[in-house]
Amino acid sequence: MKQYVGLDVSQRETSVCVMDEIGRPTYQGRVASDLGALAGLLRKKAPRAERVGFETGAMSSWLWHELRRIGLPVVCIDARHDHAALSVRMNKSDENDARALAELVQIG
Repeated sequence: MKQYVGLDVSQRETSVCVMDEIGRPTYQGRVASDLGALAGLLRKKAPRAERVGFETGAMSSWLWHELRRIGLPVVCIDARHDHAALSVRMNKSDENDARALAELVQIG
């Protein structure tokens, strides 16, 4: 079964949401914002990731290159484009943003 991952990245930690192909969250949590921690969590919680999405920001270039280098199917979404989808959430939080990003990469 395909999996879709949303990452809400900040300097210290990243909120992660993994969804299955029918849109059901299978994992939500946080991990340190370093490559080893992110890669380990994604290998464990999303081994069949179809797409891993996060928005543009200070760490997006580094993160895109590093996740791509280890073979993950990453998508970097322009923050201006996803703003509308993220701003309609009732409870704005890093966890909800990660879930919205997972939904965005699921629908393409």
